[in-house]
Amino acid sequence: MRLASLLLVCLAAAFSSAFVISSPHMWTKLILTHHWPETFCTMEQCHPNISYWTLHGLWPDKGNDCNSSWHFNTSEIEDLLPDMEKSWPDLLNPSSSKFWSYEWHKHGTCAARAESLNSEHKYFSKALELYHKLDLNSVLQKFDIIPSEKYYSFAQIEGVIQNFYGVTPKIQCANPSKNADHQLLGQIEICFNPDFTLLDCEKHVPMKTIPMRGWDDPMGVDHPSGFSVCDNDVPVYYPPLS
Repeated sequence: MRLASLLLVCLAAAFSSAFVISSPHMWTKLILTHHWPETFCTMEQCHPNISYWTLHGLWPDKGNDCNSSWHFNTSEIEDLLPDMEKSWPDLLNPSSSKFWSYEWHKHGTCAARAESLNSEHKYFSKALELYHKLDLNSVLQKFDIIPSEKYYSFAQIEGVIQNFYGVTPKIQCANPSKNADHQLLGQIEICFNPDFTLLDCEKHVPMKTIPMRGWDDPMGVDHPSGFSVCDNDVPVYYPPLS
């Protein structure tokens, strides 16, 4: 009888574990998203005065706003704030924490389904850790991909990232006007497995436009302009600070 009870407990645990793993709500990939402040502010009329790639967010590939009752609390990440202000600034409202609050509600509460990210502090500190380990800004500079008045080919930029990190990124651009002869380098996503090892982002993705501040605007305002996956055949402009 005792053995049968133990077996039932083990089977229940195994079933529960299998259910969690196969749950359609459990994410399978993390997307560390960087954006280039000058491009963002060209579209949004802000003045960043920042000459390095900043964090946009750490996004699980499944789920949005997974726990509306889990409120953002700045005091939980007080030790991270100096780094947050530098590496993960709100380009539109530098003195506000609304951007971080929105990222936590939309993405962090979903990432928290994994034990490794199951607190506000774990989520933000891991995002910062991955951002600094990748050091995307320095890697691009090392291989002479720098903000300048000259144009790059998409293959040049993608090739540097692929060769250095060994994975395929997702690179997004903005189109300055309808018939422009170039595109603006705007956002670079680098992906991770749940154990934080590097992973290819989708190689073939639809040409979906992402509203500029509509992505993460606490007010939910969408704009007609935005980022889309860069066109392989259009020259890429990596704008220097104005």
